[in-house]
Amino acid sequence: MNGLHLIADLYDCRCRTSFLLDAAGLESYCVDASRRHGLSVVGRLFHAFTDEAGQAAGVTGTVVLAESHLAVHTWPERQSVTLDVYVCNFSDDNSQRAEALFAEVCAAFQPQHREIRRVTRGLPGV
Repeated sequence: MNGLHLIADLYDCRCRTSFLLDAAGLESYCVDASRRHGLSVVGRLFHAFTDEAGQAAGVTGTVVLAESHLAVHTWPERQSVTLDVYVCNFSDDNSQRAEALFAEVCAAFQPQHREIRRVTRGLPGV
């Protein structure tokens, strides 16, 4: 049950706006990034929202990992993103992989301000 949960609130993101609106593009990026950092993708679901006028209005998505998950939610009208990366460390310590993935995805949004939390979960060694 032990693991590492990395949580980010990203503000004033300077990435191209389409990155905050394109569910398929964001999904592809997150899946590829997870694999680049040695994590095992076992599923994914990304959903694009639209406003009352039918215009793109943000994305919510999850990459399910054998090690746990990556979740991302975009608010293009606020140029903001929330990001979670959680990995279990049951048979292997996946913390470095999680940290590298988290750093890459945070940087991709080019936030001007960020709030980061790191939570150790469960009981190490149990």
